[in-house]
Amino acid sequence: MYAENLLTGDYFETARKIALYHHEHYDGSGYPFGLKDGEIPIEAQIVGLVDIYDALRSKRSYKEPFSHEQSLKILLKGDTRTKPEHFNPTLLEIFNSYEKEIKEIYESFDNEEEWEERYLWTKKEIKTSY
Repeated sequence: MYAENLLTGDYFETARKIALYHHEHYDGSGYPFGLKDGEIPIEAQIVGLVDIYDALRSKRSYKEPFSHEQSLKILLKGDTRTKPEHFNPTLLEIFNSYEKEIKEIYESFDNEEEWEERYLWTKKEIKTSY
């Protein structure tokens, strides 16, 4: 587990939990440790849910992106790979109650040029003095 070795100290505690546990499923069917329910740190549960949402919404070499509505349906009802049991039911309920805001935020990053304009610091050259 590289995350455990690289992300040491109190400063990296949250990042370490996310890196180690965001593939765990609430029903215990995830990996790498097969944790379930409250054994999974809440920050990893949150990132695990939004990671799947992002994967569904994103174009991949093997699939076209799903719409927000299709992605929400998969999260809430399941499909051949994703099941609602994979997620904390309270987090799913919260996700569903804020789904319009989530869609708006996600789609605000659709246009790469717009995103780059908003975050010009990503384009600035870092100057260092030696």
